[in-house]
Amino acid sequence: MGEIEGTYRVLQTPGSRLGVQKTTGVSTLEPGQNLSTAMASSPAKMHERDLPIKIKMLDNTVEVLDIESKYYGQTLLTEVYKHLNLIESDYFGIEFQNIQSCWIWLEPMKPVIKQVRRPKTTMLRLAVKFFPPDPGQLQEEYTRYLFALQIKRDLAEERLTCSDNTAALLVSHLLQSEIGDFDETEDREHLKTNQYLPNQERIEGKILEFHRKHVGQTPAESDFQVLEIARKLEMYGIRFHLASDREGTKINLAVSHMGVLVFQGNTKINTFNWSKVRKLSFKRKRFLIKLHPEVCGPYQDTLEFLLGSRDECKNFWKICVEYHTFFRLFDQPKPKAKAVFFTRGSSFRYSGRTQKQLVDYIKDSGMKKTPYERRHSKARASTRASNTDVPKQSVPFTEGLRTPGSPASAAAPFHSVHSSATPTPVLPIFAETSPSSLDPRASYTRIPEKNTAAPAEEAGRKLMQQPGSPMLQGLPVDHPQLSSLALKSPLGLNPTFQVNLNAAGQGSSPLLSPVLSDAGGARVEEDDEMKRKRYPTDKAYFIAKEILATERTYLKDLEVITVWFRSAVIKENAMPEGLMTLLFSNIDPIYEFHRGFLKEIEQRLSLWEGKTNAHVKGDYQRIGDVMLRNMRTLKEFTSYLQKHDEVLTELEKATKRLKKLEMVYKEFELQKVCYLPLNTFLLKPIQRLMHYKLILGRLCKHYTAEHRDFADCRNALKEVTEMTSQLQHSLIRLENFQKLTELQHDLIGIDNLTAPGREFIREGCLYKLTKKGLQQRMFFLFSDMLLYTSKGVTGTNQFKIHGHLPLHGMLVEESENEWAVPHCFTIYSAQKTIVVAASTRLEMGKWMEDLNMAIEMAKKSTEKSDMLLENSVCNRSNRSSDEVSLEQESEDDIHSSRSSLDRQSHHRANTTMHVCWYRNTSVSMTDHSVAVENQLSGYLLRKFKNSNGWQKLWVVFTNFCLFFYKTHQDDYPLASLPLLGYAVSSPVEADGIQKDYVFKLQFKSHVYFFRAESKYTFERWMEVIKRATSSPARSSLLLPKGEKDSHTD
Repeated sequence: MGEIEGTYRVLQTPGSRLGVQKTTGVSTLEPGQNLSTAMASSPAKMHERDLPIKIKMLDNTVEVLDIESKYYGQTLLTEVYKHLNLIESDYFGIEFQNIQSCWIWLEPMKPVIKQVRRPKTTMLRLAVKFFPPDPGQLQEEYTRYLFALQIKRDLAEERLTCSDNTAALLVSHLLQSEIGDFDETEDREHLKTNQYLPNQERIEGKILEFHRKHVGQTPAESDFQVLEIARKLEMYGIRFHLASDREGTKINLAVSHMGVLVFQGNTKINTFNWSKVRKLSFKRKRFLIKLHPEVCGPYQDTLEFLLGSRDECKNFWKICVEYHTFFRLFDQPKPKAKAVFFTRGSSFRYSGRTQKQLVDYIKDSGMKKTPYERRHSKARASTRASNTDVPKQSVPFTEGLRTPGSPASAAAPFHSVHSSATPTPVLPIFAETSPSSLDPRASYTRIPEKNTAAPAEEAGRKLMQQPGSPMLQGLPVDHPQLSSLALKSPLGLNPTFQVNLNAAGQGSSPLLSPVLSDAGGARVEEDDEMKRKRYPTDKAYFIAKEILATERTYLKDLEVITVWFRSAVIKENAMPEGLMTLLFSNIDPIYEFHRGFLKEIEQRLSLWEGKTNAHVKGDYQRIGDVMLRNMRTLKEFTSYLQKHDEVLTELEKATKRLKKLEMVYKEFELQKVCYLPLNTFLLKPIQRLMHYKLILGRLCKHYTAEHRDFADCRNALKEVTEMTSQLQHSLIRLENFQKLTELQHDLIGIDNLTAPGREFIREGCLYKLTKKGLQQRMFFLFSDMLLYTSKGVTGTNQFKIHGHLPLHGMLVEESENEWAVPHCFTIYSAQKTIVVAASTRLEMGKWMEDLNMAIEMAKKSTEKSDMLLENSVCNRSNRSSDEVSLEQESEDDIHSSRSSLDRQSHHRANTTMHVCWYRNTSVSMTDHSVAVENQLSGYLLRKFKNSNGWQKLWVVFTNFCLFFYKTHQDDYPLASLPLLGYAVSSPVEADGIQKDYVFKLQFKSHVYFFRAESKYTFERWMEVIKRATSSPARSSLLLPKGEKDSHTD
């Protein structure tokens, strides 16, 4: 269950609260703590630099609060509520816009600076967070006034859409509340200077007509009428979150007191009541709603929606969790017991009073309500010129913003600023503060609560965090949900989270697919057994079948270029005619040849399997003649294959030069059919020759010299060996160039990574020693330099370069004893000295061996790496060589670079570097070359650890990753599983697998079983996965052949 990034088990709560047993949730507070004690429990800290935080209130005035940089969100919320003398504060929250311009609620249990990227320039704003279905549930008149201001804001921002009549009626009540009884001249003047609605001039007559009927109505009555009208509207309290359903239809998701809502446009098309929801979860961009089986049946109980990004999905999931807790639970969630060794699941939970607790508090506290007087602005009309209408706070708020016990803490007063005089780089507000604004707090004072302080950060933080749990791309790892929407979400390489609030049913899958459900498992097994009895069992047959399966995959890969990419560039007219001719005139003939070749193989296998009477003669139970004939024909295409070097180079140059082609290229890489980096597909024709050579070698090894198929297979092997020998050097150069261009797209801060003479050697995750301790960094080793980067929180999945070290003059030595850090070594260079640690001793050995080898190569090189660095790498560092680099990298430094980011609004996340980052491992160019030789396709039966049935899937293994399809005819994979770090083995008795030819994949607690159709197929899958994912040390590649085989197998 570790695959779900966030889950929330919805507790079963009845529709009526009264007389029902109480149900509680989970909180992150310590046992015996509430929010106030949690905030005040940290030790005293030294005074830190104050941050001016600007908060726009509901009346559009701007308050500036100077807070300490380490303040938690709860402290800021408490001070704002005290400033407003607000008792029913739990209905409200503070929101801000993130870099994607999405509104995010400030979390109480996190420091403000960890949530708001630029707190000095960001405008936060107070807003209503929870909209009760009945405004009568609001106990205080002042709270209802603030709610009315929220309705006013929603009207101005076009969030509360309604008919013209309703909009006019709402505005008329707002006019009555603000300026009093109807006066046509004053009304028209007021409407000219105050924008309640976009294009309100159209309905100004209706507004005046309605306002005329409200004579004598008090401001409080007007506010209540506003809420009564608004609550009946479908868009009351609705905040849209853009999404799409399984069919790709654009929809809007929202949450309310009753449950999760689905809108198409502004029309509500579905409601999932809390009483029907069993669990809410998200995995990357996918938001999942699991319903109770009695609602929709056992096979369609999970609904899936795709949001714009993982952050948007997590944000919506958090809001749903908070809404459910606030409106459905009776008590504040109980504290969550701390795990002794490790924790799993999102730590986020709603921390605050529920609605029932809030209502009971107001009723039972016996607090004497301080009357506050609402006055129409007419009473102050004569004072407008003197600006006394601008709300001011007469009492400086110096209490509650100091850390207890810290005498150096300075006062942090509020400063009231008129909104029109304050720049607001956030969403435009139509209704600004009018000259007739009133101060609702003028005669409304209460005794302030005791101050709270931010809790100290957890002292026992681990220096080296474990990488994220494995997951399928687009799918949870414990179920093969076939959703076409899920494919192109970012690769599941983020650390995964899970929270289960209901112990029952933990073993069940969070997704049940009617297409690949376990219910069909028995039938699949029976059919498979019948086929095994009917089909041949000769090893040569299964080798031929491997040729067929991999040829099908290869042809689909060619179609990515010849069909899909061609269509994309023609549609946008993005590629110059010369490049079009160069690219497609070279690959089209190859594609057409392989289409015919595939048909021949399919026909031969059909005859071999005995589907006609021809097999009685035995003429067709061989493949060598087909291979020989086609290998001889393929030799004629060698000239085309030799031009692939030029094609790849010209395509890369054109994407750098032509903005339109660059955008089409990037957009195409995000499509479902492009499951690998695009230029990888251009290498497939040459790599396919290597596969033919290996397969024919196995056939020749299997056959005896007297076998009638042996001579043809041997001659076909000679033909393909001759071709590969001509193209071997070209393939090595192309694979290096392809890897460099892939990294060029993935890295921010380097402009010419593909410089002549540069070779890629290794990429992987290491922990670099900084002032904060060991920080995870991604390292890239080339023949002339070493780069280290971090994965920033940006709109892309790119890595930002933090440092570069030339290999010329570099020295590497082990330093575990010096720093008392396991698997630690020090890198000395002319620029700086850094200390890094690997995850295992084997990883450390790989890095040190490759570094020393690269340093020796750099010494022999006539070109100095510094010349390349001057022309390619940005932001050089001049730290002295005798100083160990323990720099503290700020958030601004991590995310400041925009040289490449501005050119990439989208980016892939399924590259090898992202797998290394989250699996805490590394991959060398040698590993990439080994992986190219170990590719496989075919049908397998898949079973999860806790499931019963087997599911038949078309599986493709390439680039260290398993890609899952429903059939071999599908154009794109439904899911993927990166296998770096996985161990492949045969099941043990404890696994309870009673079938033959089953292999087991395991990474930590994640276990999968795959069942092959024959002993040969079983051994092949075990072989290719083990060789491609074991990532042996470079020294093992230099061992004698016998030792090498024993090491890798």
